[in-house]
Parts: sequence; structure tokens; C-alpha cells
Amino acid sequence: MANCVVKDWQGKDAGKASLELKVAKETTANDLMHRAVLRQQAHSRQGTASTLTRAEVRGGGRKPYKQKGTGRARQGSIRTPLRPGGGIVFGPKPRTYNLAMNRKERRLALRTALMARVEDLVVVKDFGTNLEAPKTREITDALGRLGIAADAKVLLVLTNPSEVVRRSVRNLEKVKLIAADQLNVFDLLNANNLVVGETALATIQEVYGDD
Repeated sequence: MANCVVKDWQGKDAGKASLELKVAKETTANDLMHRAVLRQQAHSRQGTASTLTRAEVRGGGRKPYKQKGTGRARQGSIRTPLRPGGGIVFGPKPRTYNLAMNRKERRLALRTALMARVEDLVVVKDFGTNLEAPKTREITDALGRLGIAADAKVLLVLTNPSEVVRRSVRNLEKVKLIAADQLNVFDLLNANNLVVGETALATIQEVYGDD
């Protein structure tokens, strides 16, 4: 179980919260999270790279020159891989890079990654609910009051982010907003700091707690 201090919008202590998730054994945790990250990165690849073989390149049906008498190497087509503009030998073709991983393993890797970042987790009560209009400066000032460096990569986790918060965050290159029920291992491990809304923490416990 991890105990967290809940802060308010001004960065002052406003209570306490706890998070209890089952994690992988220490001997297998790193391997499990590594495989989860590899799977996520592999699934982001489009796999649409494609080259033409000599059978697919247009033209080349006519023999470029006669078989004998020229002193040159014999050629049957100008689309041979030996000539510029010809086909490609063993070039890439559309394929899927998907990696298999059991659902229980994926959820265990996610819980393990989240609990591994508890030291960098900041729980905030009513994050951004007092914003009346989109304003990026309000978000940066709030992160500063929470003790987060200006150049840090921040993962902001909220249950139902309002449109005002979304528009306030979208101009911040190093701040990524994500819903509490859509967490992923890569973002959890890639961020320097995790800022989680108090209601989002309860959602995380509810969604990922039982397994």
C-alpha cells in the first residue's frame, strides 16, 4: 500500500489518500514492464513500408539487347535488381508488428509500473475545476506550486477532464493529459512526474485494483 499526501490547487496539504495495487515479484517486474513497453511501441508501428519486386515493377518485358555479340553481360529485362530502377530484393512488405501478451500480464505490468512511480506521484484535489476559461499559464503556475520543475515531463491523470483543462494543457509540449481508465505503461515510465486528480486516484483503484 502507498500513502499519498493530497494537495489543493494552491499546492498546500489538503488530506491523505492511499493506493493499493498488486504488483509483480521483484525478480520479474523489470522483464514484465519491458515486454509491455515493447508491445506498446510495436503496436504503434504502421507496418505499411512496401517495395516492388522485379515482378511488380512496370515495363521490362522486352530484352534490352541481344544475347551475344555485345561484349556485355547478358540481360533479359531492364527491371532486374542489378539495374537502377529495377526491383528490390528482399525489400519490406506490409506486415504487422503486433506482439502477443496475456491480458493478466498487461494489467500486472501496468499496476507494477504505477506503483514503481509512487515517489514521483502528486495527488491534487479538484485539479482545474476552478478554471473558467482555457489558460495555459494557470496550469504552469499550478505545476510550479506543486513543486514540479518547468522542464519536467508531466503525465496528468484525470477522471473526466473538462474541455477547459484540455485546451489549457494542449499547448504544453511536456505535459500529457490522459484519462484515469486509459493508462499505459510507456507514459507512466516516460514521465518525470505524475499528477493525479483525487477522483482519478479512486478510479485507478477501482479499475485496476481487482484482478
